Amino acid sequence: MRIMVLGGGGCQLNLLRRLREQNDEIILVDYLYDCPGRTYADIHLPISTFDTLAVIRAARKYAVEGIVTTGTDQPVMTAAATAELLGLPFYIDSPTALAVTNKRVMKELFTRNGIPTLPYRLLSADFLDSEIKGFPFPAVLKPVDSQGQRGVFRVEGPAGVRSRIRDTLSYSREERALLEAYYENDEITVNGWADEGRATVLSVVDRVTMARGEHIGICLCHHFPSVHMRTYRDSIYQVTESIVSALGIRSGPLYFQYLIGRQGIMVNEIAMRIGGAYEDITLPIITGLDPLGMLIDYVKTGTCDAAGLRRYSLQDNRKFVSTQLFFCHPGRVARITPVGRIKSLPRVHDAYFAVREGDIISPIEDATARAGYFIVEGDSFAEMIERVNHVYSRMEVRDPQERDLLIRYEDYLDKYRFYTDRLD
Repeated sequence: MRIMVLGGGGCQLNLLRRLREQNDEIILVDYLYDCPGRTYADIHLPISTFDTLAVIRAARKYAVEGIVTTGTDQPVMTAAATAELLGLPFYIDSPTALAVTNKRVMKELFTRNGIPTLPYRLLSADFLDSEIKGFPFPAVLKPVDSQGQRGVFRVEGPAGVRSRIRDTLSYSREERALLEAYYENDEITVNGWADEGRATVLSVVDRVTMARGEHIGICLCHHFPSVHMRTYRDSIYQVTESIVSALGIRSGPLYFQYLIGRQGIMVNEIAMRIGGAYEDITLPIITGLDPLGMLIDYVKTGTCDAAGLRRYSLQDNRKFVSTQLFFCHPGRVARITPVGRIKSLPRVHDAYFAVREGDIISPIEDATARAGYFIVEGDSFAEMIERVNHVYSRMEVRDPQERDLLIRYEDYLDKYRFYTDRLD
């Protein structure tokens, strides 16, 4: 079939490979001329995946028979609108897609349906002081329709909001930004699939994050299983089902991020996609199921084989899997450990470098600074962490002066120990 793929970055490579293996004709949309996915494309269109009208025109011109994205938020809206207009199969309609890609609509949905969420305001660049009078600080300022922690800032008071709001809005297509109360928390991600209106939770992972000053929520890794399943399992299931019911979701992938703190679970944001922490690779390892194959089938035919969902039990799962999303210190890349050497290490399922020799690495401000990933498995949590450490000990990103730019596991040892101490 002739399939249009929105996005040709590292998160879409597995999707592109799968379509190539199925002998599909690939029309790739990515505004970057040198995106990694271009090598798999029959036709590469340098169009923004956010530009819905341009994507619709291109889909018509090339008479595509299906449209799909994975691992990225905003193109889900583009794909849903295109599919709806051209009569192509897609798992959600455009109103639902808007609700899972726009935090303004998302927050309104949470409030109407009693889904636990944090206090918030919607503010324009020239907001009045009275609009945030009495609002609890610190707080988090976010674009309503961006991704990858772009334009997200922790602010300590009204002056911080005023100094940063134009930066935040520069990442948005809307004229108002979201100001949300800060919640001291652990983060978890719920991966699942809805079938006939019923949600199956496939995995719950601890989303370990770091902060760089006012830049917060930058994901370092996903650990499966989550330490919070013991205490919050029933609540996690209940909140997940409430969201699916509130949205009227019938089918498709679920990617929900929750915050857990003193007030229990708060829903951070929701998406309907396979996650951008390479869940297309990790979910088959964890569950034995193939959500990426299900997604491809759905956008080709309007249906998929969901029988495996009914046989799956998260409660009985005994896997231990870590996805490491590694970063580097600023500098110029002169030498990188060959990725094949990393993949050959024990219990490593996959590895990828997003940086190349000659690249200039900028300071970390959001998830776009990610230098790559690797995925490891262990027979226990302790062994999984041992495998992570072993990979880091064999991996280097050197600058011309032979300084290693890679930010290593040891730099976050206290964060990892926190999880190790809480999980047998």
